[in-house]
Amino acid sequence: MFIKRLQLGLIHVAVAMTLVPINSTLNRVMIKELSISATLVAILASLPYVFSPIQVAIGSYSDRHPVFGLRRTPYILAGLLLCVLGLFVSPQIAFLMGKNLALGTFAGVFAFGLWGMGYNLASVSYLSLASEISGESGRGKTIAIMWFMMIVSIIATAIGLSRMVDPYTPEALIRAFGYIAVLALILGLIGIAGLEPRSVDSAPRSENYSIKQMAAAITSNPVAVIFFIYLFLLLAAILGQDVLLEPFGAEAFGMTVTQTTRITSIWGTFVLVAILIAGALEGRVAKKKIAQVGNIGALLGFVVIVMSGLMINKSIFYTGVTLLGFGTGISTVANLSLMFDLTAPGMVGLYIGAWGFSNALSRLVGSVLGGVLRDVVNQITGIPVSGYLVVFGVEALMLVAAAILLTKIDVQKFQKNIEEPSFIEKVALSAE
Repeated sequence: MFIKRLQLGLIHVAVAMTLVPINSTLNRVMIKELSISATLVAILASLPYVFSPIQVAIGSYSDRHPVFGLRRTPYILAGLLLCVLGLFVSPQIAFLMGKNLALGTFAGVFAFGLWGMGYNLASVSYLSLASEISGESGRGKTIAIMWFMMIVSIIATAIGLSRMVDPYTPEALIRAFGYIAVLALILGLIGIAGLEPRSVDSAPRSENYSIKQMAAAITSNPVAVIFFIYLFLLLAAILGQDVLLEPFGAEAFGMTVTQTTRITSIWGTFVLVAILIAGALEGRVAKKKIAQVGNIGALLGFVVIVMSGLMINKSIFYTGVTLLGFGTGISTVANLSLMFDLTAPGMVGLYIGAWGFSNALSRLVGSVLGGVLRDVVNQITGIPVSGYLVVFGVEALMLVAAAILLTKIDVQKFQKNIEEPSFIEKVALSAE
């Protein structure tokens, strides 16, 4: 089982590696060096999440339709290939936008759309596979290993990328993205090889749910609705800063491309430490309590980052990044473990798809809202740093709301609602 967990981790690593350069270095170059609107950058970076509704359909469809006896692997492979291709072409698209904004934007929609489709295909499929392979008792360990490996890869990718673009040139950036794309593909293929047991029974595993029925499966369960909203607020706050944190470092403290790229490695180091702590607490402390500690830690991180901008103090900024990383790590393990508990036998793909949809929707709203707020506030005040501070303040308030919602989530009540005939009837009646 340990080998299978490592392979699942490699798939997670491969997909994450394609995200790091785009959401860290490239967005900073586009906003700062190429002077492209933060709103436009945020929209392009969020295009992957426009496709997020297909996660529910993919999860349910793969439950029912194996390909050559494999229910998850074909979708993981297709998603990985699209992610790698999107990463490979993204820097060329960015520089094209700097020369010809209209043509570059059109090409950018295509390039970031490739990555987005790949992300959705791969993520819902490997998370469903992780849940099925691990079983209920082993999900916590699987999550810890997968996210431990992912954060190590994020740190390594950020450090390697910062060195490959030092000194920064457009050619160095394109070359670095190509190296990372190839490495991600190799690691992903190793992870996929022989991982999923081939199903002898190739018949559909569950009924053919329509989109309306799948939506009813979520909305008919009050706990599922609360959890969906909770994930949305939490992740919109924690992940929505991806597009702006490095440009903020450049604007507020005059950091170079190499220096801002290393912010990701600092953040990732403390995420990693937090994941180890959360993994050690798994089974000893209630998941909701661990999740709440992470939520509050991330909240404090945003508050400290806002203080650093007001005081123009780089040391305080690094403290905020540290707190944000620590809170993110604790929250990630606890909430993903909780997410796997909020599924139902025979509908694992459906529910994982729904939670994946909430994840992607939160990234979309968080990134676009952050970019728009930054540009609008900067336009009104004429102070470059002010927009960032307003965004980070709003994200802190979203974490407050998420912390309140977490207290209302009850796994036992969720499972009870799943088992009640009235719930099944609601799903069936929704097709009429």
